[in-house]
Amino acid sequence: MAIRVLVTDDSAFMRKAISMILEEDPGIEVVGTARDGQEAVEKVRELKPDLLTMDIEMPRMDGIAATREIMANTPLPIIIISSLTAEGAQNTIEAMQAGAVDFITKEMSSISYDLIQMKRQLTEKVKSVIQSHIKNIDVNSDVKRLRERYKARTPAKSHVDGILSSRKTLSRSNPIPAKSSGRAPVRRVTQPGFEHFQIVVIGISTGGPFSLQQIIPALPGDLNIPVAIVQHMPPHFTKSLADRLNTMSELNVVEAEDGMEILPGNVYIAPGGQHLKFAKSGTKVLAKVTPDPQDVLFRPSVDVMFDSANTVFGGNSLAVIMTGMGKDGLEGTRKIKNSGGYVIAQNEESCVVYGMPKAIVDAQLADHVLPLNQIAEAIIRSVS
Repeated sequence: MAIRVLVTDDSAFMRKAISMILEEDPGIEVVGTARDGQEAVEKVRELKPDLLTMDIEMPRMDGIAATREIMANTPLPIIIISSLTAEGAQNTIEAMQAGAVDFITKEMSSISYDLIQMKRQLTEKVKSVIQSHIKNIDVNSDVKRLRERYKARTPAKSHVDGILSSRKTLSRSNPIPAKSSGRAPVRRVTQPGFEHFQIVVIGISTGGPFSLQQIIPALPGDLNIPVAIVQHMPPHFTKSLADRLNTMSELNVVEAEDGMEILPGNVYIAPGGQHLKFAKSGTKVLAKVTPDPQDVLFRPSVDVMFDSANTVFGGNSLAVIMTGMGKDGLEGTRKIKNSGGYVIAQNEESCVVYGMPKAIVDAQLADHVLPLNQIAEAIIRSVS
């Protein structure tokens, strides 16, 4: 049965172009188009598509507001189609916080869009999202649940309060009450605690912004090791992702800059178009942001960051491989594992695309294979 898609864009040219791209694939059927967010909301109820593509800037109701309304009332997978600008990146991350599962970018060259690149990305992502088993997860509820469970077993005065006294804490307005999930508890990780691990490194791609909202805000503000993330994204988008996660989290979340000291209580996101590496400088560890190597498929690359983490931290690295296409991270994870590090892979059922974690599981490198909503707690238990 064909995947039924509703296309939303205020540009008649883009509606036609996207529809033609999708319908070239015999496994995809465009069941309708919408000119703005309000029409998209109405047609989702009427046509009941399997998936929706959503522009951001539209009259009457923009893509962010439409995504919120659809996910609240008639939830379905939404792929955002965004411009490659700082404003477009910020709006895209906001739409993904509202429930969109992924995005692709549209570039403008003179008066035409890069439709060849869009064709490859869009068809691939539509199929990958539909083939996945992702559910409508209540992100705020799961994050609040993990925070409460962590605080319940943490002394009032943490042993790292002195180190982390300057770290921010964030009071959340109108938090959604935690719901009983009925899920089995995470099996305790048997590795040594914080004295063993010196860094958490995370590799993630398709479905990453949605998934990272489950992980980073659930980590406590006094987490006593740093976290470094490679999320496959273009420039501007990684900065917007860092800013958005920072507003949601007790940890300090930043886009990594060259020469920045890697410190506990901080999350460093590799900038789009650059690699994130690590370098020792006396007793300090510094971020090294560089375009090299350039002969790799992705920039930033999970393999490049993991390889550097292994060089600097060796077996004191906790590696986490999450949702994404392809095998980026496989060789870097192998090096961390061979050095005595610990590896967590996201399970198939909770991945938007089960590619990167599958490569780890197939290579028998994973010490733990966990659903998305248990990864944050596994990290906490591993390092505290």
